[in-house]
Amino acid sequence: MEQIETIILFCLKQLNGERTVFSIFHLLNGKKSSQTIQDAHLFDLKRFFGVFDQMTRESFEEIIHGMDSHKKIQGMGQQRYGLTTIGEEQLKTCRIPKYLNGWDHHQHTNQFWERLSLLIQVASNLAYQETNYIPIQKNQQVHDWIKVVLRELNIPKRKIGSAVLTELFSCFKDSPGVDPSILVYRLSGYRQIGLTAEQAAKKFCFDSYDYHTEFINILHFLMEEIDQNRVNFPILQTLFRNLQSSSLLTASSQRTWELWNQGYDLDQIALSRNLKVSTIEDHFVELALHLPDLSIDSYVSPSLQKEILDVSEEIETKQLKLIKNKVQTASYFQIRLVLARYGVK
Repeated sequence: MEQIETIILFCLKQLNGERTVFSIFHLLNGKKSSQTIQDAHLFDLKRFFGVFDQMTRESFEEIIHGMDSHKKIQGMGQQRYGLTTIGEEQLKTCRIPKYLNGWDHHQHTNQFWERLSLLIQVASNLAYQETNYIPIQKNQQVHDWIKVVLRELNIPKRKIGSAVLTELFSCFKDSPGVDPSILVYRLSGYRQIGLTAEQAAKKFCFDSYDYHTEFINILHFLMEEIDQNRVNFPILQTLFRNLQSSSLLTASSQRTWELWNQGYDLDQIALSRNLKVSTIEDHFVELALHLPDLSIDSYVSPSLQKEILDVSEEIETKQLKLIKNKVQTASYFQIRLVLARYGVK
């Protein structure tokens, strides 16, 4: 459980006691709430967003309890934790997989894996002219995707497998920190069924969390490598075709953005939507995170923006109350807005 613990330790270090430990759970789960999205940005934790989307709260609490029992963390009250000397040492000596990029890839990771695993299985069986096998993936949309790809590829069907293999070798060439076998043992092919996640974890002597971390790390590595060099991967680049995606904005923030573009101010939006102004402010902070061209000058003067940022840097915190004590002319909304726009730069 070394890697999941190290990730949690890193998150706690970044949060610096300014959020409860369950903010980390929501981050790892990929909870699409304004607060979690803001935390991912403000505390530079975007790479972990959604990488453990199947983790339950009970499982997370067990991990925290274990870390507490082994004196890696210590309670600070109000469900907040800090690192002990033991925790600090683990954070220094244990690596966090370098290619994790949950913020950019979490929406597509499962689809990417379903497509890749089916492509490998189909290509392998085509190489041996085998047509009597059970597809490893049941998702009809993935089946539709592979049919389109096979029709469009200008390669003899028996040679698709070797072409895919060549592209994968190219992907993994000069890739420090990546063990392709973590992925390979999960793949199915001609007369070969890949291991389940549980079986693979046992084979590599990992617990389920650490194997999952390594597996997602490899998928994110492949997604990044292929996407940035599509011309070099004519077959593998098809894995990205028409991937289903959703807006990074929460649905409620999207609606607020639409009304704001129609000329509504924050009070009018709140009235129109029958929501509290504070809720609309939450949405606007989220908008400031995602929309780099959105000006906040009408809500916070440039001079006040600078004062807020200077104080945050001086006292080394993003804790609103502490900044507010130093910049009393600023509202909490203004502080949050400035931190959302500039606080992690």
